[in-house]
Amino acid sequence: MSEDDRTRAMRSPGDGRPLPPRPGDGLRAGGAPAHQVPSAPAGGPGAPTHKLPVAPQYPEPGSGAASPSPAPDGPPQGRSRVYGRARAGSSPVQPLRSRRGPSDPSKPRRRVSGRTILKIVAGLLVALLVAGVGMFFWINSRLAGIDGVLDDYQGRPADTPGTNWLLVGSDSRKGLSAAERKKLRTGQAVGQRTDSMMLLHIPEGSDKPTLVSLPRDLAVDIPGRKRDKLNAAYNGGPQLLVRTVESVTGVHVDHYMEIGFAGFVGIVDAIGGVEINVRAAVDDPKAGLKLKKGTQVLNGAQALGYVRTRKGGALPDFERTKRQRQFLGAVVKKAASPGVLINPFTSIPLAMSATDAVSVDGDTGAFDLLSLGLAMGDSPVTTVVPFGGTERLADGGEAIKSDRPKALALFNALKADKPVPKDVIDTGN
Repeated sequence: MSEDDRTRAMRSPGDGRPLPPRPGDGLRAGGAPAHQVPSAPAGGPGAPTHKLPVAPQYPEPGSGAASPSPAPDGPPQGRSRVYGRARAGSSPVQPLRSRRGPSDPSKPRRRVSGRTILKIVAGLLVALLVAGVGMFFWINSRLAGIDGVLDDYQGRPADTPGTNWLLVGSDSRKGLSAAERKKLRTGQAVGQRTDSMMLLHIPEGSDKPTLVSLPRDLAVDIPGRKRDKLNAAYNGGPQLLVRTVESVTGVHVDHYMEIGFAGFVGIVDAIGGVEINVRAAVDDPKAGLKLKKGTQVLNGAQALGYVRTRKGGALPDFERTKRQRQFLGAVVKKAASPGVLINPFTSIPLAMSATDAVSVDGDTGAFDLLSLGLAMGDSPVTTVVPFGGTERLADGGEAIKSDRPKALALFNALKADKPVPKDVIDTGN
C-alpha cells in the first residue's frame, strides 16, 4: 500500500479536509465528488441521468503551463459567479454604495451662524418688549383711581426730596360674599375703616427706603375736626386721611394706595403663599388663626388673620404693626421676584388680583407700582412712630400719645431725604 493510500485510510471521512489527489485524478470543478465516479456505457446501467457542468480548466500555479492571455482590449473580463449563477455582462463587479453618498470627514457639519443666533435673540427681545408694553397698558387700564385724593389745599407741605407713599390696609368687606366673610372671620361691619397705615419713603440717593407704621390709635389733630385717633380721619375719606398725615408729619405725600380684605387674600394666593417667620405661636379664634412658632408658608386666609390679630405682646397694637410691616415686605418681595414675574401662570393672576384689589390716586400708574415693588424688595428700614404713653380724648376714649421730640426727628429726616437716626428706630421690629 502506497503512502497516499495509507493516508486516505487513516483519515476520517467527515473531518472536512480534502483528500490528497491520486495519480490520474486530474482537476475537479467546484462541487464535484471527491472521487471520480466510474464511467458507464451510455444508456447502460449506472449511467447518470444528467450531466454536470464542467468547470473551465486552469493550470495549477507552477505547472509551467501557459496561462490564457487576457483580452487585447480593456481590462480583464469578469467571469465570476453571483450566488451560484453566472453573472450577466462583462464589466467588473462594483462595490455597493449608500444612497446618501459617502461621508467625507474632511467636510465639517453645517453649524448655525452667529448672525442667525443674533436674529433669534433679537426676535425674542422684541417679543418680550411687545408683551411688556401690552402688559403695561393692560395694568394701567385696570387700575382703579381715586379722584381728588392728592388735591392741593391751603397750607399743604411743599414737595420734599424723594418719593413718599401712604399705604393703607382697609377692612372694607366690599367684594366678599357672606360665606367668604364667615370663612375669613371679617365680621359684618358696614362701611370701611383702616387696619393698617404705613408711610414709605423712597430716597433719591443710594440709601435704603424707610417704612414707618402709623398706629391706627395714634392721637392726632384732624384738620377741621377735633383731636382724635388717626383711624377717625380715614372715616372721613382718603383725602382727609392724606391731609391729616401731611399735617402731622410735615411730609408731602406723592402716591396713595389702599387695599381691602378680598384683594389681600387674592394677592397672597396668586403668588402661592408667602413665607413668614412667626415669632410666637398664635391661637386666635376670633381671627380664625392658629399658627405654630417658626418659619412657615401662609396662604391668603392665614395671612389676613396674621396681620389682623391682636394676640401676643404687652402692646398688642404695636405687635400688630410689626407683623404688618413684616408681611408687607415679604409679600412684595416675593411678588417682585423673577420666578413670579417671568412665569405667566403666576404673573397674570397676580396682576389681575392686584388691580382688582388695589385703589390708587389718579396719577399713579404701572411704573409707579413697579418702583414701589422694587423699593419694598430692597429690605427697607422698618420702624414705628415713637410713642410715650397714652392720652385721654375729649370723648373719653384713650389714644396712643407719640414721643414728640423723637417723632419730629423721624419725620424731619424723611423730609430732608436723610437716614433716620438710629436712636429713634424701633429695634424690636
